[in-house]
Parts: sequence; C-alpha cells; structure tokens
Amino acid sequence: MVNVHQKSHFYAVRHIARCFIPAVLSISMTACGGGHHDSKSSKNKLNDNDPNSFQQSSPELLYNNGIDALHTKQYKIATKQFEALQENFPYSTYVPNAQLMEGYSYYLQNKYPEAVKQLENFLQLHPNSPDAPYAYYLRALCFYERISDVQRDQQSTADAMSALSDVVTRFPGTPYARDSQLKIDLCRDHLAGREMMVGRFYEQQRNYEAAITRFQRVVYDYQTTNHVAEALHRLVEVYMKLGLTDQAKRTASVLGYNYPNSKWYRYSYEDLRKYKLVSDKMQEPSQKRPGFFSRMWHSVF
Repeated sequence: MVNVHQKSHFYAVRHIARCFIPAVLSISMTACGGGHHDSKSSKNKLNDNDPNSFQQSSPELLYNNGIDALHTKQYKIATKQFEALQENFPYSTYVPNAQLMEGYSYYLQNKYPEAVKQLENFLQLHPNSPDAPYAYYLRALCFYERISDVQRDQQSTADAMSALSDVVTRFPGTPYARDSQLKIDLCRDHLAGREMMVGRFYEQQRNYEAAITRFQRVVYDYQTTNHVAEALHRLVEVYMKLGLTDQAKRTASVLGYNYPNSKWYRYSYEDLRKYKLVSDKMQEPSQKRPGFFSRMWHSVF
C-alpha cells in the first residue's frame, strides 16, 4: 500500500492520463474514417445485463460500443467490446485502436499486468503508430502506479524508472517525456527514502558500517532528492558514535555549507557543540551561503 501523499499523486497521474485520451480517440476515429453511430441503439446494447449476448453487426459498432462504455465508466464492458472486435474482425482497420483502448480500459480497472501485456502487444504490432508515444507513456504509468511503500521491495520502482526513462529517450520534448521526467525524480526520491529507512535501522542495531554505506549511497547516488540533508546528519551521528570526530566535523561542514537552514544541520551543530567539537570555520545554523554540493563533498571525501 502507498501512503496518503502517494495516493493523491496517483489520482493526479490518472487524471493526466484521462486528459490525454480524447486526443487519442480523435486520432483513432480520424484514422479509421470516423463515422457516427446510432447512440440510442448503442445505449440499448450497453444496458444489456449480459454483455456477451450482444448481437454485434460490425467492427464500427463494437468499437463505438467500447468507447461509449469508457465514457460511462463501464470498463469491463469496454474491454469485452474491444476484445470481441479483435477476435471477430482481425483485419479491420479498427483493430489497432481497439488494442490500444483495451489496454487503457485495463489500466482504468487497475489491472496493470493485463494493461502492460496489451500495450506491449500493440507496440510490437504497430511500432510506428502515431499513438505509440501515448502507449509507451501509459505502459510506464502501469508500472508507476504499482510502486509500493518504502518498507517493501522496490522492484516496482525500478521497473517504473526504466519504463519512464524509455519514454524520455524515445520521445524527447513531448508532454509525455516531461511528465515522465518528473515521475523519474519522484521514483528516485522514493528509492532514497528506502535507503534512509534501512540505514536508520542499521544505526539502531549498531551496525554502523552498514548504516554508513546506506547513508553515503543517498549522498552519492541521490543528490537531487530531499533526503540528502538527513543522510549527512545521520553520518555525523554515526561518526560520533564511532569516535571518528574528524569525519563528523567534516561531514557537518558539508551539511552546513549546502543546507544552512536545515533542521538536520541544526541537530548536527548542536551535537558537535555539546562535545565542544564545533570548528572555527563551521558556520552557525541559518547563515545562508551558496555552494556546490558535489565539489564540496568530493573535496572532503
């Protein structure tokens, strides 16, 4: 399960996907020749208690029924309509659109593995489709929405990052790429959070070497995340517990140089002052000073 903040973000992601779908539908209908259908007739079919008993007469009717079902949030019915179209009219020009819409309908049902399989099938058969960017993006969202909390295995986060990076690489400059990059940053923050959780556990267990490894990984590999300041503070804590006062002072200096207003720097500063380890060059908390984190870090370590 994801936390409340993550859930709200996932709802926003879903809203983004729904905003994209009208354009996809417009492209699909144009590519297939468009055409109007009898909405009353379609409505009667969609209201049938047994969707499998529909007497389908054409691929156009099946496709339009599926679109109507999507609009009315009858996602299971939509899936059946798109599946029936592909099974009964495999050579219809509506088939590519039905494949894509079936993947989307699975996504809306939170059936992410089924959606990924369907979208990958679409991309394998239609790699040059104008809807390919959307298909890659929707596939990435399927992985992204399965990200678990930091207390669980993070393979889903790694899968999401890989799929999102694929979108950025294949379709640079597109809205899909820009949104994917934002989500990659969130994935990295999520992975950094996992490292911090494990590091704090090791510190509590007095496995200080393992804790240092985790905290340093955050500092080195996730410098753009929100966890770096705490990671530096935890390193100061561990170094103090090990009696490595010089490393503690240098790390605190890096923390103060880059995060002078952070609560984590205040904590480290107070810890060092308590043991009279504050150096003359160490600035007091809240004194702003610009700096370059990577240069400072590598000069120290």
